[in-house]
Amino acid sequence: MTESSSKVSLGQLGGWRGMFRHPGLFIHTLRAGAHVGQDADGNQYFETRRAAKGVRARRWVVFKGAVDASAVGPEWHAWLHYITDAPLPADGRKPWQKPHEKNLTGTPASYRPAGHDYAGGKRAATPADYEAWTPDI
Repeated sequence: MTESSSKVSLGQLGGWRGMFRHPGLFIHTLRAGAHVGQDADGNQYFETRRAAKGVRARRWVVFKGAVDASAVGPEWHAWLHYITDAPLPADGRKPWQKPHEKNLTGTPASYRPAGHDYAGGKRAATPADYEAWTPDI
């Protein structure tokens, strides 16, 4: 993390629009933040420049767009939660690892199983299907 001592610029925080969107985060990051890096989605990662003796440095993320915790990839998640001292390298992925995807719940791209009303409402019959018993009257 050789970049952790660098100063924070206005552009890294979303410009003036970022200041009006989250003024407390904006001012805190300008005053105490040291830029550590950026992920592929444009999210910026920071930690405190000077931590008190015996206290670990605080780490946080400034999201490029809407605030969505599922937008943080596994490389940066490990760093944010103090599991690693540096972000994990993205180039060291195994061939079986899938690329990170945000949580799409509640969006039009979310998963809808067969039989869901938005997916047509029809599904194939299964052994669990039953008809309720009604007495002969």
